[in-house]
Amino acid sequence: MLATEPGPAEHEDQRVALFVDTQNLYYAARDAAGRNLDYELLLRIATRGRRLHAATAYVVERDGESTAYGFVTRLSSLGYRVRRRSVRVHRGDGEGRLVLEGDWDMGIAADIVRAWEHVDVVVLASGDGDFVPLLALAQERGKRVEVVAFKEASAQALIDLCDRFVHLGEVEGAFLSTARV
Repeated sequence: MLATEPGPAEHEDQRVALFVDTQNLYYAARDAAGRNLDYELLLRIATRGRRLHAATAYVVERDGESTAYGFVTRLSSLGYRVRRRSVRVHRGDGEGRLVLEGDWDMGIAADIVRAWEHVDVVVLASGDGDFVPLLALAQERGKRVEVVAFKEASAQALIDLCDRFVHLGEVEGAFLSTARV
């Protein structure tokens, strides 16, 4: 189901866990509008009047990156649990070139599995198709799966799988009014 509005909850007593891949959303928002996403609105879109069990934002930062501090502080003030990871640099491409690693896919996956026994709805804020097998398993376990992301930066298999897809590019107010720094 493709949705563009937050809309009413299916059941107000549903317990919701939101998992936010901030790196994925940052680049998609930058490409879509050159602006930052409103993470407060993202919480409202995910919960839609339902009970929030947990909201976790996964942040990748470079050592000494001062811009991440304000972002992390803002997320925390909104009620997100913020998990941070530094970018790792190594020579691992077989040709001696530097490789940057810093994605949270396995951490997000582990946290989703840990949350299963406590929630009715898993909301993933990411368009990354690597999550398709995990979210299919969540559905097999009786969980409702919702994805909130930018359609043009989302894997079609992810859109097709989820019970509800919210295209952030069509949600009024999805971006902060100030331009991206």
